[in-house]
Amino acid sequence: ADLSVEECCDKGVEWANKNRMCASLPLISESRECSMTQVQCCRSQLEKQSCSDGVEFANVREECDSQIAKNSTCEAEYFKTCCYCCLLGKAAQVQGQSCEPNPKIGHQCGIVFRTCCVKGQEGIDLSISDYAPKKEPVEVSKEELDQEDPYLHDGCRGGGPCSQQCRDTGSSYVCSCFVGYQLQPDGITCEDINECITGTHNCGIGQTCVNTLGSFRCQRDTSCGTGYELTDDSRCKDIDECETGTHNCPPDFICQNTPGSFRCRPKLQCMSGFIQDALGNCIDINECLSTNMPCPAGQICINTDGSFTCQRISPSCGRGYHLNEDGTRCVDVDECSSSNQPCGEGHICINAPGNYRCECKAGYTFDVISRTCIDINECRRYPGRLCAHKCENTPGSYYCTCTMGFKLSADGRSCEDLNECESNPCSQECANVYGSYQCYCRRGFQLSDIDGISCEDIDECALPTGGHICSFRCLNIPGSFQCTCPSTGYRLAPNARNCQDIDECVAESHNCSFNETCFNIQGGFRCLSLECPENYRKS
Repeated sequence: ADLSVEECCDKGVEWANKNRMCASLPLISESRECSMTQVQCCRSQLEKQSCSDGVEFANVREECDSQIAKNSTCEAEYFKTCCYCCLLGKAAQVQGQSCEPNPKIGHQCGIVFRTCCVKGQEGIDLSISDYAPKKEPVEVSKEELDQEDPYLHDGCRGGGPCSQQCRDTGSSYVCSCFVGYQLQPDGITCEDINECITGTHNCGIGQTCVNTLGSFRCQRDTSCGTGYELTDDSRCKDIDECETGTHNCPPDFICQNTPGSFRCRPKLQCMSGFIQDALGNCIDINECLSTNMPCPAGQICINTDGSFTCQRISPSCGRGYHLNEDGTRCVDVDECSSSNQPCGEGHICINAPGNYRCECKAGYTFDVISRTCIDINECRRYPGRLCAHKCENTPGSYYCTCTMGFKLSADGRSCEDLNECESNPCSQECANVYGSYQCYCRRGFQLSDIDGISCEDIDECALPTGGHICSFRCLNIPGSFQCTCPSTGYRLAPNARNCQDIDECVAESHNCSFNETCFNIQGGFRCLSLECPENYRKS
């Protein structure tokens, strides 16, 4: 079962009373709230113990410095605060001042101030009564006694029975507590209010509430670190060791404060090229080890006493490098730019710093057996997928071809019909067909059986029916034929095949004389000379 808050707090207080520390506080529960309560109550109890020790030390020793210089822990700070505030209260009592403190010194300090001041008054009264010379008792009336001490019957005289504040009511008194305390059931005692447990603190994120007597403070979760101290407003402030005198610089050195630390600077300064160590000795500065190279490129730095020298070097370049033109540094050799290809056929040379590597070109693959690049036969690897007709493999690539009658398209893979007729392959007429062409001849010609391209003349006169085409004679001509007639006495008929007799007599193309009569005959004419007998005349 989970422990209550009171049980967790009691364990923290018990550990603080027993060990006077909270560093190795064993946590009694895995609960986060219980652990925080246990740690807080332990710290609060330590603060109360340290404050009580400081008040007691001030009352006994009348000083605080001899005890404060021992350590610088948080408990020592509470011890110092309460010791100083108690001394202030005692000093106010001795000087006859009021026991009410200035509010600016702080609430916690004011409580200690008032307590030590009031207790000091009581101590004076006691000391006077104890060590004053004894006189004979004199009877004094009550009226005279009241006039001598008007506060004689004040129930709150000397602080009264109350542990903090007392108010006389005439017939009785009422006790009250300072801010940060609460009155106990006995009506007299005041107990500190733990604001860290009640949740009435105002500590922010990243801060831990630490209870104090009559108040609380907010402490950073992370420590400030060496050389810093935590202020009242939870800020880290640099400790000036030179001002506080907590440095350890020898007499021949000057203390110089730095953030979080200090530096001892010797009063005696070294010459240029030297630096002083912690003991004030002058040590040579090795300029060659500085981040800014003191020597130019191509030179080596050599340290000397108080200075340095630069010496030119000639670097020795390893394999794959050579000296630049200035001879100051090594630069990479581009093996791939040389005329002799270092990788051989089928490889791509890639230059690298001090080396190079070989990779196979596109269209080649690396053969693990021969450890060389061999050609990829794309036509065999991807049959029927690269070219429409025929695929021809080449070293590192391939190309597509088409069958006769087709030509390669612009994409280099498809084939389209080739119009062979554009190149006039036929002697006369050409007809393009898909994937080929066909030659044919005009009328009167026939296609050659030999090449299928040439056209040969048809001899119509030599045909079996050629003798019946013309009535006289058939004459063959390229692509056709002509019928002819006898050179004289006939002419070709309108049908261009038959021969018609020419009537020279009618056409008057004869040569008969006037005394002769023209007589037409087939293919010619006759001149007839007719002389009539006596007693006759020509009709």
